[in-house]
Amino acid sequence: MSRLTDSDQEMPLVSHLTELRTRLLRIVGAVLLLFAGLFYFSQDIYALVAAPLRAYLPEGATMIATGVASPFLTPFKLTMMVALFLAIPIILHQIWGFIAPGLYKHEKRIAVPLLISSILLFYGGMAFAYFVVFPIMFGFFASVTPEGVAMMTDIGQYLDFVLTLFFAFGVAFEIPIATFLLIWVGVVDVATLRKSRPYVVVGCFVVGMVLTPPDVFSQTLLALPMWMLFEAGLLCGSLVKRRAEQDETDETESEDAPNDQPPAAQP
Repeated sequence: MSRLTDSDQEMPLVSHLTELRTRLLRIVGAVLLLFAGLFYFSQDIYALVAAPLRAYLPEGATMIATGVASPFLTPFKLTMMVALFLAIPIILHQIWGFIAPGLYKHEKRIAVPLLISSILLFYGGMAFAYFVVFPIMFGFFASVTPEGVAMMTDIGQYLDFVLTLFFAFGVAFEIPIATFLLIWVGVVDVATLRKSRPYVVVGCFVVGMVLTPPDVFSQTLLALPMWMLFEAGLLCGSLVKRRAEQDETDETESEDAPNDQPPAAQP
């Protein structure tokens, strides 16, 4: 479907590319502005992200930096990623502004709630990882540390570990949106997804194995919420599909209803 302007004139390719470039520059500018505002607090941000692990370090143990530039580069990298995560609403808003003129009105009514829900779910996945998964996981790791081994984690390796989990849980929490879209667009129906539930459960554990670090504990903590979120998306999709079918039935009955008004008198 061609993307149309308000005057219903088809935009030339150059106009598409110009607008795309403008929106990309806005995205980059937003990320850089957020990074500039957060850079002064980069050490505090890293301390906040490292708090779940530091709470379970043995007494007298600290995190270490094995690289020469790690004390600077690691907080720098984390601050850039935080700026990127915080800019997600701006990024999605620019994407929406680019594609919205090419959508029908009924598509926009569905797209706006989905856009807002996807942002909230992504942040919800990151919050779930930080407040629920990290304390359980790091407490478990600390409890199984062999005797005579000092638990002193490198700050760079820790950052890579938690960023992977943040991204994995953020993406995993988008499952209800993906499930809803599959049902709404008509790619699959609710009955097929329900019959495929055993395969979905296995798939959740496979995705958990791919996206998380190589330990069964973190894989399970990702797979179980993914399964529950799939069920939530299945429920929402079935409700919306049922409502759409009911609306179509009402419209059909309204069109087929006989006209009770008497015909006009002939002169």
